[in-house]
Amino acid sequence: MRSKVLIGGLLATVMIVPAFAQSNPAPSVAPAATASTMAPAPMSHSANWRSSKLIGLNVYNDQNEKLGDINEILLDKTGKVAGVVIGVGGFLGMGEHDIMVDMSKLKFVDEPVRTSAATTTTTTSTTGGAANRPATTTTTTRDGDKKWYPDHAVLSGATKDQLKTMTQFKYN
Repeated sequence: MRSKVLIGGLLATVMIVPAFAQSNPAPSVAPAATASTMAPAPMSHSANWRSSKLIGLNVYNDQNEKLGDINEILLDKTGKVAGVVIGVGGFLGMGEHDIMVDMSKLKFVDEPVRTSAATTTTTTSTTGGAANRPATTTTTTRDGDKKWYPDHAVLSGATKDQLKTMTQFKYN
């Protein structure tokens, strides 16, 4: 047993000693970038959105009618957004008509869509006093927390029929 530990220690020493023996030559030219110049400048995250969260975002018109949802974000070779692909119509993704819209034509909104639909109430004898109250959804966030995506987008002056007549976007 003792010999195995001794042999293991010798092998480890044989492998480690050459690594310590290496020396790095001093650089002949000062490095162009130091750690302080390579560190990114502090950036406000409140101005950024996660593109993965924009995919699937609902798109409405000025009358709060749902037109479709964002299927893809297209970038040019410089990394700037060239356009947004919106899926219009269809049911559960089938029969959707994809169109491309400039990002500048969309207005992103951080608050939920306002609807004029009346709230429905349920009456079930097993729920007691809560049966006559409308269903509510609450979301809680810590102070200072900001979502990394808007609630929905608005495409002003458009109707679903107009978008369906636009040239279909094809992925090549």
